[in-house]
Amino acid sequence: MTAPARGGDRNGEDVRIGICSAAHLHAGAYAAQLEALEGATLVGVADRDESRGRAFTDEHGVEYLESDALFDRVDGVIVCSTNVEHRSWIERAAAAGVDVLSEKPLAPEVDDARAIVDACADADVHLGVAMPLRFSLPAREAKTSLEAGEIGTLMSITGTNRGKMPGDWFVDPDASGGGAVMDHTVHIVDLVHWLTGERVETVYAETGSRFHDIPVEDVNLLSMTLTDGTQFSLDGSWSKPETWDFWGDATVSLLGTDAAIDVDCFAQKLTHTDGRADGDGIASVYWGSDPNGGLVSDFVDAVRDGRAPETRGEAGVEAVAVVEAAYESAERSEPVDVDYR
Repeated sequence: MTAPARGGDRNGEDVRIGICSAAHLHAGAYAAQLEALEGATLVGVADRDESRGRAFTDEHGVEYLESDALFDRVDGVIVCSTNVEHRSWIERAAAAGVDVLSEKPLAPEVDDARAIVDACADADVHLGVAMPLRFSLPAREAKTSLEAGEIGTLMSITGTNRGKMPGDWFVDPDASGGGAVMDHTVHIVDLVHWLTGERVETVYAETGSRFHDIPVEDVNLLSMTLTDGTQFSLDGSWSKPETWDFWGDATVSLLGTDAAIDVDCFAQKLTHTDGRADGDGIASVYWGSDPNGGLVSDFVDAVRDGRAPETRGEAGVEAVAVVEAAYESAERSEPVDVDYR
């Protein structure tokens, strides 16, 4: 029996997607989206940690496969490994002719991120980066307003992506490449790049470990300048306590000469209280549109249509370049120009 051709016209066949590693916290969310998405099939999961991979597949009712077997059976993969393993997973998928959606950041360093993009281009496969905030309804409405000139000339931007400390390999610099800067900067930087059409030109960063006893930074404040001179500040810290009612936030405020736009990507939630005295009786329940749903749906459509996903690999390189400049700035205690090489 011949397997359906990858990409392009699939004659009504479901797009077959695999997950490469269940290391990332978002792997379960992507699996759930694929399970609910018409026209897509989650084929299985490959993981260098077999026990972790089998636990994940048991939970989601799919097969655990060796990586080569997975690549042979899918049209696209979502890479959810540790940050430092993204390159090896993506290059192997590209060599197999499989389209890729990679968790962010694309890589801990610009040179590796660039090598990933080049490998996919050489193999003629499409590469996307998991930047779901582009699919947030408030963010999309803000982009429409900006493009219509409703706020006049953009003067300044402030952003936040403050969450809980994720623990596990995220706080191991050998696996993650860094702490809160590495984990949270890329989301809001990519969102600002996408909203404004500009790029971060210079970064001044202050970082530290103030909330947790961990070997990477959990707090950071980035003061940036865009290519058009707009000032942009970002707090992307792991500053929410474990008992916080919601995982964190993702906000952008854009101030113009005529008006301002405030974007809260996860404002559509309600607070539920059940009166328990153990401190766990309050939780926020998100009811709005799920940006992860838009992200996964776009990737499946891109694989089916033989096109690039919404957030291409090049955008992932640009976000990593800002992260790299932020770490250099924090080390040197001075502003650093972003090198998009």
